[in-house]
Amino acid sequence: MRKFILGLIGICILFSCASSNENVKTITVDDLKLKIREDRNIQILDVRTASETSDGVIFNAIQVNLISNNFETKSLEVLNKEKPVYVYCRSGRRSKIAAGVLADNGYEVYNVKGGYVAWEKKIMNNTNKE
Repeated sequence: MRKFILGLIGICILFSCASSNENVKTITVDDLKLKIREDRNIQILDVRTASETSDGVIFNAIQVNLISNNFETKSLEVLNKEKPVYVYCRSGRRSKIAAGVLADNGYEVYNVKGGYVAWEKKIMNNTNKE
């Protein structure tokens, strides 16, 4: 229960600190797939929980749970500010918050529209049919 309450407090803090998302661009899963084909070393940030990532991850994604107490610190440690960051969560809501935090810290950020749900539905299903 205590972890849950701390997580909620963390989310509230992130909501209050997140930018208005004016500096965050949106990218579709189709466009992200093209970016991955163009550059296998792009920075993809998965902000879902560990239990959610057990369902799968997008190509080489760096995993930093948005709800963790040290999301901002951890993200700034593992991401290269010189390269764009593509952020996703399950459906796109938490990634918007995370993208706002990163944009406030000077990153070029893209929020993946629809998150992993859209990736799995559109990209993974199409890949399995090919």
